Amino acid sequence: MTARGAWYLVVACALLASTGCSSRGLARQYEYEEEIYLKLSGEATIVVNASIPALAALRGLPLDPSPTARVDRAKVRELFASPAARVTRVSRPWRRAGRRFVQVRLETDDIRALSGAPAFAWSTYRLDPSGELVTYTQRLGAASGERPAGVNWDGSEIVAVRLHLPSRIEYHNAPSRSVERGNILSWEQPLGERLAGKPVEIEVRMQPQSILALTLTVFAVAVTAAMLLLAAIVWWVKKKGSRLEG
Repeated sequence: MTARGAWYLVVACALLASTGCSSRGLARQYEYEEEIYLKLSGEATIVVNASIPALAALRGLPLDPSPTARVDRAKVRELFASPAARVTRVSRPWRRAGRRFVQVRLETDDIRALSGAPAFAWSTYRLDPSGELVTYTQRLGAASGERPAGVNWDGSEIVAVRLHLPSRIEYHNAPSRSVERGNILSWEQPLGERLAGKPVEIEVRMQPQSILALTLTVFAVAVTAAMLLLAAIVWWVKKKGSRLEG
């Protein structure tokens, strides 16, 4: 398997695990959730899970927030598509608390260009070498829409950005101060604060070599060492056999 193939397998497994947790009701419920699967090259897979009212209010997308309106998946795809990111999937909508939700998956060749996409223009993204480390920063600014009328938000709704990082984390400013399984960091904010435009500042410093690359290297070294050991044993057995015959 190539490194790229292994990366996509890791992303797929993480998405399946996340979906499984949600279906069992073990995961927290988010009104808007942005998951970023980042590579050190700047390539990334982005998964957005959000209610239609949240997309209208936070991103100003012209979508009907009515709970009875049909979700036009082709229109959602068009609104998220841009030269900065390719939409790979728009899910079937689902309902929660009387609101319709949708998942959008995208890929970008450079996370730093993502702010050029209208759906992500509230954020700035940077990925820079910093001495012996690589620094990722993201700043969420003001929302670009208005709260739709008639939405049954009760103030408990949460907005989240979650980073799935490719290498060892040396520093981060996640409020939980902890790294979740699989090198995951989360930043959460009440929906009301997000609607009011309170910024979210994200900063992570990490090693310049990915865990995946390091794992593949260690595996390759181990396989090579095993093959060399096997060859040495075969040579020794043949040499000993030749002496006995002599």
